[in-house]
Amino acid sequence: MIITGDWISAPQAQAVCSMLTDQGYQALFVGGCVRNALLGFPINDLDISTDALPEMVMQLATAAGMRVIPPGIDHGTVTVIADGVAFEMTTFRHDVETDGRHARVMFSTDVAQDAARRDFTMNALYVRPDGMLIDPLGGFADLNRRHVRFINHPADRIREDYLRILRFYRFTTFYGDPDLGFDPDALDAIARNVDGLVQLSRERIGSEMMKLLSAPNPSPAIASMRMTGVLGATLPAAEDRALGPLIQFEAEAGLSADPIRRLAVLGGDDVADRLRLSKAQTARLQILRDNIGSMTGLGEIAFRHGLDAAWSVTVLRSAIFETHVPNNASVMIADAANAKFPITATDLMPGLKGAALGAALRRLEQVWIASDFTMTASDLMTHLRQDPENR
Repeated sequence: MIITGDWISAPQAQAVCSMLTDQGYQALFVGGCVRNALLGFPINDLDISTDALPEMVMQLATAAGMRVIPPGIDHGTVTVIADGVAFEMTTFRHDVETDGRHARVMFSTDVAQDAARRDFTMNALYVRPDGMLIDPLGGFADLNRRHVRFINHPADRIREDYLRILRFYRFTTFYGDPDLGFDPDALDAIARNVDGLVQLSRERIGSEMMKLLSAPNPSPAIASMRMTGVLGATLPAAEDRALGPLIQFEAEAGLSADPIRRLAVLGGDDVADRLRLSKAQTARLQILRDNIGSMTGLGEIAFRHGLDAAWSVTVLRSAIFETHVPNNASVMIADAANAKFPITATDLMPGLKGAALGAALRRLEQVWIASDFTMTASDLMTHLRQDPENR
């Protein structure tokens, strides 16, 4: 089978491959670029496997006038940049020893050995520079079926790197056939090895969870994770009952997939720390969680936190409390998000100052919000003069 596409025929790609093949080495595109090309998905990363040792790759690339970045050289990976395009070039490898997080590898000249150490059969497909597909492990048939399947024995692949548990759910969600469901052998191995997740760093778990929750519909994966014990191991006390309804309300409201919004509906203990969320992500998650069950109106949320937060709280409340989105939500949220409080501190000076000034501004703001943002500055000043607290 011949694969075509700009990603493989581009001058940069052909130049990098020729750099190796002209000297008698193999150059095989592998992994995500091959998988995505066959599925018709966008191609983001260009990975090339070769039987040339890393030092030789660096030597040939430098001689060809290409830029070389060697941070992964200990694991056999060198980044080669040709005319602004980056290629991750990795020498064929096979695992000598693994501990569930890291592997000690030896370099190889056999593509079949390199394929056998990968995670899923659909990721063990290679393409020569002329487009010829190489399929050492029968991954093409699985890819055609959209069947995400571990290579050989699932438990062995998982024990090599326990992050593959989370990757299995992510890959099945993005690339699997929903009607086919989750590979039963994989689920059995995951349930038996879920305790290995404790070996992973929170950064790695967080990265995978955020990617999974960015999928159009991660609900089946999260449900399966609950049943196998993975959800409890990664997000203790999380509950996925309202995740499916949330995704439905998101679609009806035209909202994009949002991992923070979905984390808010899952709940759980110490989520920000367990997933190593950024400060901005943590702050946004807290805003959503604080407002789901509060009495704060959608208009006030939109005014204080913006359009996105108000819509997120709207669909979160609908999903959790099993209610419909208010008919006037769109207009109410948009108007409130664009509203501007018509009073400034200067308007109340010099009659008020210090703590009294701040308290008066807060009271007026609440009165203005309660009026659905309709009171004018004149209305508010009249209210202020009649306010007993200012006498």
